[in-house]
Amino acid sequence: MGHVELPDSDRSGPVGLAGAPRPRSVSNRPRSNELDEPWRTPAAPRERCGPAAAKRRTARCIPVVVGVELLGLGVPAWLVLRTGGQSRTAVAAAVAALAWSGLRAVRGRYTDRHPGRPPGMLSTTGDWLLLIGVLAVLRTAAGDSVDPATAVVALLPGLPAGVAAQALRRLSWPGRPPRAVRRVLVVGEAPGVDRAVRLLASRADHPYAVVAAVPVGTTPLECGVPVPGRLAPAPADDDVSTVLGGAFAQDADLALVVPGPQLSEDRLCRLSWGLHDGGLALSVLSELTGIAAGRVRPTAAAGLTLLHIAPPLRRGPQPALKAVMDRVGATLGLLFLTPLLILIGAAVRLGSEGPVFHRQIRHGQHNRPFTMWKFRTMVADAERHKERLVAANEIDGPMFKIRRDPRVTGIGHLLRRTSLDELPQLLNVLRGEMSLVGPRPPLPEEVSRYDERELRRLAVKPGLTGLWQVSGRSDLSWQETVSLDLWYVDNWSVATDMGLMARTLRAVTDGRGAY
Repeated sequence: MGHVELPDSDRSGPVGLAGAPRPRSVSNRPRSNELDEPWRTPAAPRERCGPAAAKRRTARCIPVVVGVELLGLGVPAWLVLRTGGQSRTAVAAAVAALAWSGLRAVRGRYTDRHPGRPPGMLSTTGDWLLLIGVLAVLRTAAGDSVDPATAVVALLPGLPAGVAAQALRRLSWPGRPPRAVRRVLVVGEAPGVDRAVRLLASRADHPYAVVAAVPVGTTPLECGVPVPGRLAPAPADDDVSTVLGGAFAQDADLALVVPGPQLSEDRLCRLSWGLHDGGLALSVLSELTGIAAGRVRPTAAAGLTLLHIAPPLRRGPQPALKAVMDRVGATLGLLFLTPLLILIGAAVRLGSEGPVFHRQIRHGQHNRPFTMWKFRTMVADAERHKERLVAANEIDGPMFKIRRDPRVTGIGHLLRRTSLDELPQLLNVLRGEMSLVGPRPPLPEEVSRYDERELRRLAVKPGLTGLWQVSGRSDLSWQETVSLDLWYVDNWSVATDMGLMARTLRAVTDGRGAY
């Protein structure tokens, strides 16, 4: 049997994956035909695996999620009903808790229909309202005498319990099984494949790992992933067998197709038929980037598939709830943290000459300037020494950061590493100039160098924490920081904010990227 020797550019290992590239050979065709048509490769049989194992790993955390939701609604409901003097409180609370968990299960809240995206606050609120209706019907049918107002109050704790339980699925605690990984085979023309592989390898907050690619045509790839086969530039009879063969050889469980001129509508349609018949899942890459999946709603019209994109949240109940959470959170934070703030202030004052607080003009929402407060972490005349340090800047773009800035004081290093120097900004949050979650507020000289894309960071209030804080902080490049901020500006929600605040604690204790 003959073997195809792949070009050197097609033999390197997958980007971002551990381990050396696996040696590969394909057979079952005469050697002369393989050399004449280098894009052909046969289908190799294999025992299918991947999704089932992933589901088993994911299912291990489901009992915890269900238990938190059951107890989070059932126990408070029992206490409220008992305090209100209702009869059969234990039975009523148990029925409500079981109905809540059953309704969530029926609506698929314990499944991974959207990998990496457990249901958020909006879906939980919808489920809770549906629970009210279901229990109202059961109350009428059973002739129960529970007061409706008391029943609603008793069920209210189910909302935060549901959000908190689903947030557990987003966290990666020690000892928890790793996230279910989708082994991806990318199919498309070389430039599109390179772009898809590069973007997927640049982030770790998704379950997709590219293990190989099947390019269209003979153009070499630059991304360095294994190439078990190629498709001809024009539609061919062996398109399906080539992709399935590559997927089976690399143990891929998902084909990600990048549309292009050489992957016409008819060719993609026929490819989807064959891949689905062969048991391989299929995804098609969209040109839309930076848009959360929850904002996209597919519809059909005249045989066309349309993607309706919801606008970013700027008005309505969620922005109002965010404003309330900001003010309440800032007030409680200042009250409970007062002893800590006094201790930090004393340490700053005793550690070096100069004021306790550092006030700085920053730009906030809609490019409005405001005075931002923080504990002083540098020598008193730090701004005067900045000009001679500009050449040592370690961040590309308009931001200025140095890993070992000589202007930072001894106590300042500790405050920066733990982000405690940012706590006075709770005053800015209380005044409505900042939010608890949002992009970091830039300096005026930074804003003066912004282009139109970067100015969009100022469409929302700046925050104490955000995607930048939990994704690497100063270790990120300027373009990575902008991309994260723009994603937040367009896709934020109250549930997203709650998740980011939970992740902030872990990022602060880790300390990476803080300098």
